[in-house]
Amino acid sequence: MMQSLTPTVKNLLIINIVVFILNTYVINLTNGFALRSLLSPEFAPHQFVTYMFLHGGITHLFGNMFGLFMFGPMLERMWGSKKFLIFYMVTGVGAGLLFSGIDYFENSQIKEAAALYTEYPSPEGMVDFLSQHAKGLYQASLEFLNKFEENPNDSSYIQYSIQIVQGYYNQLINIPMVGASGAIFGILMAFGMLFPNTELFLLFFPFPIKAKYFVTFYGLYELYAGIQNNQSDNVAHFAHVGGMLFAYILLRYWNTQRTNFY
Repeated sequence: MMQSLTPTVKNLLIINIVVFILNTYVINLTNGFALRSLLSPEFAPHQFVTYMFLHGGITHLFGNMFGLFMFGPMLERMWGSKKFLIFYMVTGVGAGLLFSGIDYFENSQIKEAAALYTEYPSPEGMVDFLSQHAKGLYQASLEFLNKFEENPNDSSYIQYSIQIVQGYYNQLINIPMVGASGAIFGILMAFGMLFPNTELFLLFFPFPIKAKYFVTFYGLYELYAGIQNNQSDNVAHFAHVGGMLFAYILLRYWNTQRTNFY
């Protein structure tokens, strides 16, 4: 089966698998190379490239590499290895950029709210902060909130409430983002645009579906899930959307340079 793989796809598969093994069993690469929030002191520009070669688990790795294996070779045969690698890297970096931009906007609001609470702590203010920005933590803090409401001037409760709010914000901006999903969704977008009527046979679909419909439905779902912003969902949906968006832009640009495209 390896003989059917194109060179760049094969090399990307090998690199991702080797990095996963190293990160899991040899050395922690997540700390310095996963993509952090722009607000995090641990952020570094190189993370826009390195994050896409790290994965959070074997299932995460398998899902992305399966997508690369299934859809990548046809695109590489059409474009050649150089253009395929450019496409892969641009969509992966683009996914990280879009995700980071939205993350910065959302977390900046939380940063301001946390700073405001730190300056003016109160039981009511803590309820407002948690109910708006950390619903899961709000439920877990109900017992403390009840005691805080009973003792609003107790300095120990005030300091602990500030620790909870600041701790939540610090944890939020230091969540690492990893995975090749942005680049894989870029590949999926390109496949749907270039081979729109190719029928796909999917395990979770009882009938074949054309690539253009599958890509459209999947893209809309990712956009919807990103807008919903479910706090219990640890999937970077806007990174997926970013990969598709940058794929669309790059394909349109290459289409205007058609003599250099194929």
